[in-house]
Amino acid sequence: MKPRAPGSANRPIPPSAGGRGSESAPRRQILLVDDHPLMRAGLAQLINRQPDMAVCGEAGEPAAAMQEMGRTEPDLILTDITMPGRSGFEFIKDLIAEKPERLILVVSMHDEAIYAERTLRAGARGYVMKEAGGENLLAAIRQVLGGQIYLSGRMSGRILENLSARKPRGSASPIERLTDREFQVFQMVGLGKSTRDIAGQLHLSPKTVDVHRGHIKEKLQLRDATALVRHAVRWVEAQL
Repeated sequence: MKPRAPGSANRPIPPSAGGRGSESAPRRQILLVDDHPLMRAGLAQLINRQPDMAVCGEAGEPAAAMQEMGRTEPDLILTDITMPGRSGFEFIKDLIAEKPERLILVVSMHDEAIYAERTLRAGARGYVMKEAGGENLLAAIRQVLGGQIYLSGRMSGRILENLSARKPRGSASPIERLTDREFQVFQMVGLGKSTRDIAGQLHLSPKTVDVHRGHIKEKLQLRDATALVRHAVRWVEAQL
């Protein structure tokens, strides 16, 4: 096989690429959104080897992804949720608001127990942890392209348990009780951001951020701002 020309991962690959496609079954087109170039390169290599799918474009953050979709309309968007600029949750909501039938699969390093259900509520059709490996990722892509929702067996069981009437009241993690916006503020507090920084990045007023901080303290039963910062920093460090 001839080596691919530089930058070719950003161009649609015709159905016959590599002699593996079929005119009657064109390869499904996938847009990669991740701020790590090496991660995108690895994903592109994995996907482009498949006979039924190909990478049609790449972006390192949500704004660039929106521009990329002005050039091509992918069958599926494969995205991380922690990127520069706009929150991953807000990015997913924007995509779905613009076109509700869009298929979005999240691939992230973050614990699915905390993030998976939130991404489904935002509009994604599945969640895969990066450590799951290539075969699981390919299975997830095909499942979502087939119109189904993809979660790991462990996460599927957890969500079913959450819906079970036998689950004790109040057994959810306190973090899970935070709204998506409160969760964003909590993460940013843990990253050492000030109220002014958070307000600027989330396009909120400092007063609104303070209201969110108050709700977080109440839900997590933290007595003051110092306890909130300490708890948030420990939580963020545990996710790295």
